[in-house]
Amino acid sequence: MDSGKVRDFINEHDKFSRSNHIRLVRVEPGYAEGELEVTPDSMNSRGFVQGGAIFTLCDLTAAGAANAENNGMIAMQGSISFIRPGTGTKLRAVAKQLSRGRSTGVFSVDVFNDSGKLVAHATINGFATGEPLLKE
Repeated sequence: MDSGKVRDFINEHDKFSRSNHIRLVRVEPGYAEGELEVTPDSMNSRGFVQGGAIFTLCDLTAAGAANAENNGMIAMQGSISFIRPGTGTKLRAVAKQLSRGRSTGVFSVDVFNDSGKLVAHATINGFATGEPLLKE
């Protein structure tokens, strides 16, 4: 399976992420990169990127890494640590697969601001559905 097809499918069909300016930019087996374009609607009451938007960026990026080979995995648990406020014009997430078994996988996701400073770190656990993401 071409990982680019998986990236394009997720970007097109994840309407929540798309409507919040979050997209995958790179997908490879066990690895993905995502971006959140910061807009006025991304902000919380303090003027920083809303934590839920940052978590959605992590979730989508982990999904890219988990599904890159079209092997159907969905999130079943996630945790996030916010390191510093989300600021700038774009946040970038990098997801890496830490482990993968027959039915579960664990993914580490780091989020960086425009200056390359760490904004958040998340761990996402996935469950293998047994069905491909894309029906070919």
